[in-house]
Parts: sequence; structure tokens; C-alpha cells
Amino acid sequence: MSVHELELPLDVEWPAERVTVLPKALAQLHHWAQLTPLHSALRHKRDGQWYAWRWIDALRDVERLADGLRQQGFSEESRLALSGAFEPHLLLLALAAQSIGGQTLTLDDGLEPAALQQQLWRIRPTHAYVQGRQQDQHWLAVVQLIEPVDTSQRLSRWWQPSGKTELWSEESTHWQGGLAAVLEQWLNSGQSLGFPQSG
Repeated sequence: MSVHELELPLDVEWPAERVTVLPKALAQLHHWAQLTPLHSALRHKRDGQWYAWRWIDALRDVERLADGLRQQGFSEESRLALSGAFEPHLLLLALAAQSIGGQTLTLDDGLEPAALQQQLWRIRPTHAYVQGRQQDQHWLAVVQLIEPVDTSQRLSRWWQPSGKTELWSEESTHWQGGLAAVLEQWLNSGQSLGFPQSG
């Protein structure tokens, strides 16, 4: 029997950070999916069309994304790094990683490619979702984008009760503490959260 010393990741410091509000966020997502399952939870404009998630859709997508992460080897010992614009997939992926018990980290999406590679090497995530960039690290599993089976179902589901306000986000992981703040505001309020055009 031989014993090998594992090289542990360095402490997380900016431009990377650990997201810590997620256990409470999962409970809140379940709450809204039970209380107002058909109300609008998320809206995102892609390729000139609005896509919408009801609260029940958001919960189901978190469960589906968690299954996809498990299929890609994600576990309680895993670390998921997220970098990019806040949009439904990124938020729901963070919640999916938390539901498995792994850690979620964000990484400033404004970094140049060489600096991004250096930060990924420093924090050593096991998995990463980096919008618009491909990573080439043998120790890093790039999370495959897991899309809904039929995105046309999301096109016509924009229903909001009268008098209900909506939250809006145009931010990304360049905002220190941003993912935690957006998740907390969205899930504490139960309001629909909208995102601008992408793709």
C-alpha cells in the first residue's frame, strides 16, 4: 500500500470566491415551487425571443441539472467554478451543484484567458462552466450545457399576476458577491427575475 499526498487547492480569494448562501436558497426554491408553481420565476431573452421558467420549471431544471452533473462525475467532494453573465442556466447550475453537496465558486469573467487559466489552476475546481471559453486542463471537467428537451415550451410561459413587480439583472461573475446577492434577492422575494439578451 502506498500513500500519496494530495495537492489541495489554495484558499479562495478574489477574483474567485466561494458562494455560501446556497443551502438556504434551495429551501426557498422548494418553497416557491410549492406555493406558486405556475407563477413566473425567471425570464431570459435569447436570440430575440423571451424564454420563461415558472417556479416549478426552475425546480425541475435544478433536479435535471443535478442529474447531469452526477453523470459528469460531480459529487459531494467536487468544486464547480462558474464564470460568465448571470442567466437562468448559471443560477440553476449553482443550485444543482449545491443540491448534490459540492462547493460552488465564482470566478471573475473579465479575466484575460491566461489569467483565467492561472486562477483555475490556483483554485483547482473539479468542474467548470465558463461561458464562451473552452478550458484545456486534464484535471478539469468542463460542464456540458444541458438544455431542456424542448425549448419551445419556455417561449409562451410568461405569466405574471397583476401588481407583481419584477427583478432585473445585467450583472456577471465580475461582481464580487454578486451571485449570492442575486440569488438571495430573487429567492427571498419570490419575484420573477429577468435577464437581458444573450446568444
